[in-house]
Amino acid sequence: MTSPKRSYSLALISALLLSLSACSEGPAENAGESIDEAATDIENAIEDSCEQAKEQLNTEDQDC
Repeated sequence: MTSPKRSYSLALISALLLSLSACSEGPAENAGESIDEAATDIENAIEDSCEQAKEQLNTEDQDC
């Protein structure tokens, strides 16, 4: 194999191995998912509180 072909092959193999290793769930991915879920829960709670406040004030538009 010539040097450019060998370099290209090594780069391709390295990229393939990196992409396969990214598929497994690790502690960082699990932590990220937990943070996303917590943020969504907080967002929903804030929206619910806003809608309840608007409902108590008898506003026409109760969407937040």
